[in-house]
Amino acid sequence: MAILHIITAPDPRLKQLSAPVAKVDAEIRQLMDDMLETMHAAPGIGLAAPQVGVLKRVIVLEIDREETKVGPLFMANPEIVDASDDDAIYNEGCLSVPEHYADVSRPAEVTVRYLDRDGKRQDLKCEGLLATCVQHEIDHLDGILFIDKISALKRNMILRKLVKERKERENAL
Repeated sequence: MAILHIITAPDPRLKQLSAPVAKVDAEIRQLMDDMLETMHAAPGIGLAAPQVGVLKRVIVLEIDREETKVGPLFMANPEIVDASDDDAIYNEGCLSVPEHYADVSRPAEVTVRYLDRDGKRQDLKCEGLLATCVQHEIDHLDGILFIDKISALKRNMILRKLVKERKERENAL
C-alpha cells in the first residue's frame, strides 16, 4: 500500500467529473487500499479518488467515533438511490479544504447503491454522520466541494486563505 498525495482547493481537478469504474479489478482494489491508508494517515473519515488526482468514481469511508462506528467501506460507482425529506446539518470539513469547516445541510438519511471491493452490488441505508459522509464523498465524484454548498462570501474567504497558505508554503521552499 502507499500513501497518496491529497490535492487541495482550488486545484481544478477537484471540479471535474469522475468516470465510472468498468469493473472492480486488482487495479481498483489497489487504489481503494491506497486511498484507505492515505485517509488514515491524514487523518480523515472519508476520501474520494479525485482528492488523490484519480478521476474515477471510487470512495472509501471509515468512521470510528463514539456515536458512529462503520467501515472500512469501499465503494465503486456509488449513487444515492433514495433520500429522506428531512435534512440534517453537520459541521463539515474536508481533507482537500484543510482546517476549514462549515455547517452544511443534507438529507438526514440516504440509501446508496455501489459496487463493493469484490465487485458485488450493495445497497446501504445510511443515517447520521455516515449519511453526511457518503453524500460529501459522492459530491467529490461530481466535482462538488462542501464549500460549494455554503454562502459565496464564506466560500471565497476560505479559498483566498487556501491560496495564500499555498503561496506561503511555496515561498518557504
